[in-house]
Amino acid sequence: MGDYEDIRYEVDGPTAVITIDRPERYNAFRGRTVEELIKAFRAAWADKQVQAVILTGAGEKAFCTGGDVKQRAETGDYGPTESGMFEIGYLHKLIRDIPKPVIAAVNGIAVGGGHVLHVLCDVTIASETARFGQAGPKVGSFDAGFGTAYLARVVGEKKAREIWFWCRQYDAAEAERMGLVNAVVPGGELLKTAKAWAEEVAEKSPTAIRFCKQSFNADTDHQAGLSNLAMSALDLFTASPEGLEGAQAFAEKRKPEFNSYVNWH
Repeated sequence: MGDYEDIRYEVDGPTAVITIDRPERYNAFRGRTVEELIKAFRAAWADKQVQAVILTGAGEKAFCTGGDVKQRAETGDYGPTESGMFEIGYLHKLIRDIPKPVIAAVNGIAVGGGHVLHVLCDVTIASETARFGQAGPKVGSFDAGFGTAYLARVVGEKKAREIWFWCRQYDAAEAERMGLVNAVVPGGELLKTAKAWAEEVAEKSPTAIRFCKQSFNADTDHQAGLSNLAMSALDLFTASPEGLEGAQAFAEKRKPEFNSYVNWH
C-alpha cells in the first residue's frame, strides 16, 4: 500500500504508537483507514522489539468517532480499499489476537465505532477531556457483536444497554467509575502516561503476557461469531432506506425521521 495516509505509525523503544490521523473528520475511519490500521497492528505483532501497542488519535478533539458517516452518505460505502473489502471485523479481532498489550490513549471523543475500538483494547487511559458513548441508533448503524456483547462484560448488562439505547455521552471521570477506563490523566500527560504503562509492561515476561491475554480472550472468543453475523447484518441494514436515512440526516445535520420504519413484527 506504500506510505500511510490515514494513520501514523512509529516505534519508540518497546512501544509501537498507532495514531489515527484524520482530525478534519474527527478521526473517523474509512475503508483505507481500517486497512492501514490492520497493516500497522500486523507490523507491531511481527516486530520483536515491540512489547506493547498504543492506539490514539491525532489532535485534541477526538480519539475516533467510528465509521465516516459523511463518506457513507456521499458514496453509499466507506470508500475504496486495496482488498475491495471493508475489514473492520478483522481489525477488531486483530486487536484482541495480537499477543501484546494494546493500550488505548483516548485524547478526546470516542463514540460509535471509535468507542468499540477503545473497548476492545486491553486497557484504556483517558484524557480528562475525553468523552465516551455510542451513536449507532442515532445514525442508522449498530454493532451487535463485540461492541455490545463484550461491552456488557466490561461495564455490566444494565449500563451497556443504557449506553446503546440512549446514546448518551459520558465524561472521563464517569467512564472510570463504571470501569470503562483504567486511568484518567491531564491531556498534556496522556501519551507520556501511556508510554510509561507500555514500558512497565515491557519489563514483564512476554510469554506470560501472551498466555494471559489469550486466557482472558478465551472467555469471550465466541463473540467473534456474533460479530460476523452483526457485520453481515450491518452490510444489509446500511443499504436499507432506514440506514440511508440515518446517514443522510447526519450529513445534513438534522434529526433523522425513523418513525416510518417501525416494525415490531
